[in-house]
Amino acid sequence: MFEFVMTEEQKLLRDEAREMAKWVPREYILDMDADKIKYPKEYLQECGRRNLIGLRVPKEYGGRGLKWEDDIIALEELGVNGYIFVCTYGVTGDVVPEAIVHFGTEEQKKKYLPPICKAEKFAAECLTEPRGGSDFFGSTTMAVQDGSDFVLNGQKRFIVGGEGADYFLVYAKTNPEGGPANSMTCFMVEREMGVKTEYLYGLMGCRGGGTARVVFDNVRVPKENVIGEVNGAFPIFYQMMIPERFGTAAMTIGSVRPALEIATDYSMKRKAFGQTINNFQGVSFKIADAVIKLDTCRALMYSTARAVDTGADPSLCRRLVSEGKKFVTEQCWDVANLGMQVMGGIGYTDIYPLEKIVRDMRLSMIWVGSNEIMQLIVQHEWYTARKKELKNNSKRESEFDCISAFAEGEKIYE
Repeated sequence: MFEFVMTEEQKLLRDEAREMAKWVPREYILDMDADKIKYPKEYLQECGRRNLIGLRVPKEYGGRGLKWEDDIIALEELGVNGYIFVCTYGVTGDVVPEAIVHFGTEEQKKKYLPPICKAEKFAAECLTEPRGGSDFFGSTTMAVQDGSDFVLNGQKRFIVGGEGADYFLVYAKTNPEGGPANSMTCFMVEREMGVKTEYLYGLMGCRGGGTARVVFDNVRVPKENVIGEVNGAFPIFYQMMIPERFGTAAMTIGSVRPALEIATDYSMKRKAFGQTINNFQGVSFKIADAVIKLDTCRALMYSTARAVDTGADPSLCRRLVSEGKKFVTEQCWDVANLGMQVMGGIGYTDIYPLEKIVRDMRLSMIWVGSNEIMQLIVQHEWYTARKKELKNNSKRESEFDCISAFAEGEKIYE
């Protein structure tokens, strides 16, 4: 943790999150990984009792009114129990409330936010469909207006919290002939309206998070459950990139940190050739690489949090958030593998949690937008920013700082 950048209040929040992480019984973690626990309601309820859910939700709706700089501190500490703990925590406490806080009506805020923050109700976001995930605006889930209701039909899959959630933030086509900016609507759908969970998936890792296929079969949703405007899901989707992708990156750091800590401790105990293996550079340099990776990840997360919290240029924020999701998850994946490599064969067994951490970390590079989609966004925002710089002539043109910069016939572009 970067304690040197924290205020006293943030240190207290960190300690609260650490105590919450310590509260979780060992058996609970094992039962989730064994799919004996389908969704961690008891864990989330304890977070709710400690007022740790919805940290950025305004106080008048049950949250703490904090910023991303605070949230990522808690995410790192809560992540040490396992990636799926913060996945479920983040979806119900960060992602879904983001849409309601920024785009919901006053009535929607009063109805949905307090029970979510108290963990009396749980929420899930429904994006991915059986036909695809990254092509968000190609959604085939439809909502047709019928009087004062919308009739919702379609399926969403790989939904964390699909089994267990009470509220579902659902995106559906309401204007099939429209383009991305005016074809979809965001709804808050309640399970009791007729939402069905078809089955749970057999996952490689991140088990126990209620990941399921969610089915909407002629589900009637009142018009007052529209979040934002009809056919106006476009700005909501872009706002949601922040908690989905930035939150995902931040929580990954805490979830992989135990791999570094366990491997470090092991290297100071395990002996080979008459000395502990941390005395061999082949081992200690791997630990050093892992430390560098996590510290670099934290630096990117803290600077991105500052950008988002202070209202930096939206294009820059999109770029930083996307950079963070790709860079941090890939570095954390490396950290998990470095930890296993340090430990050797024993790390490949269930004697230590390294094998579980490796299984869990693989999800981070896939969900809430694959890392390839992150590259697509980064390059777009970078090229856009560079074109503006060239147009404004705001920087030195370093291209010409060489001897033959103006040689005739050499710079050929066609």
